Amino acid sequence: MKRILVTGACGQIGSELVKYLRNIFGAENVIATDIKKPSDFLKATDGFHYLDVLNMDELARLVVEEDVDTIFHMAAILSAVGEQNPQLAYRINLQGLMNVLEVARQKGVRQVFAPSSIAVFGPDAPKENTPDDTPLNPTTMYGVTKVAGEKLMQYYYLKYQLDTRSLRFPGIISSETAPGGGTTDFAVDLYVHAVHHQSYTSYIQADTPLPFMYMPDAIKAIVQLAQADDSRLSRRVYNVHAMRLTPAEIVRSIQKYLPDFECYYQPDHRQQIAESWPHSIDDQNARRDWNWQPDYDLDAMTRDMIEKLSQKLK
Repeated sequence: MKRILVTGACGQIGSELVKYLRNIFGAENVIATDIKKPSDFLKATDGFHYLDVLNMDELARLVVEEDVDTIFHMAAILSAVGEQNPQLAYRINLQGLMNVLEVARQKGVRQVFAPSSIAVFGPDAPKENTPDDTPLNPTTMYGVTKVAGEKLMQYYYLKYQLDTRSLRFPGIISSETAPGGGTTDFAVDLYVHAVHHQSYTSYIQADTPLPFMYMPDAIKAIVQLAQADDSRLSRRVYNVHAMRLTPAEIVRSIQKYLPDFECYYQPDHRQQIAESWPHSIDDQNARRDWNWQPDYDLDAMTRDMIEKLSQKLK
């Protein structure tokens, strides 16, 4: 990777990915793009461009002008927001990806990374240790677009030899960026409310198990896969997993450090989405092919989240 373009750079993962990549490759070699107003960090550094991924001509112009050889396509509409506006989710998630892949093909981009999600799995998938290869019958527009996106990525790899790579992410927990409309956003909200000494009402039932990952591990997984020797890869999209957690387990972990924190439960429409997803993910292929291994368990994540959020509050 020499010249890198990141779409969705103001999002939850994109913003932290840009910081990480710039530390490795230099700020001048990582071009951040989004349709949103950039954060103070992005405004304070060179290389931010407003870009709508639905504008293929503008995307192509930027790729040529900046001599881009690698694209991390992070722009997306997430699951909960996607159910409120499925037509928008379809356009952004599928047409946006198609534009990125086609520009990459036409302009000689070497590699495209675009994340997938556990939302590709439907109610008929195994709930425990869900394997890479299992029926993909999602019940949300977000999941539908991610399944189609995986197939598009594979098509461009097989037909055009474009180096496409993807990860099926679980719920991501981050201390740095506000959640962006995902079903698992309650996990971040738990920590934020706890640090502010406020109670929280979860829209997911206390005993609902879901797969999660701390953001530093998510960034590590993206870059590790992107840099892996292609000859070691047995597939284009990989499951990755770190923790199987319920809301109640996260609350108990928080209460070890903030014992007065209280959480109540009032499930809404997002409960049905959560119940359609796996409880835990089998990621043995990622561990074998490119040595994937998470660094954080629940308590390590909780300590780090509380420390970083407390510093921000001060």
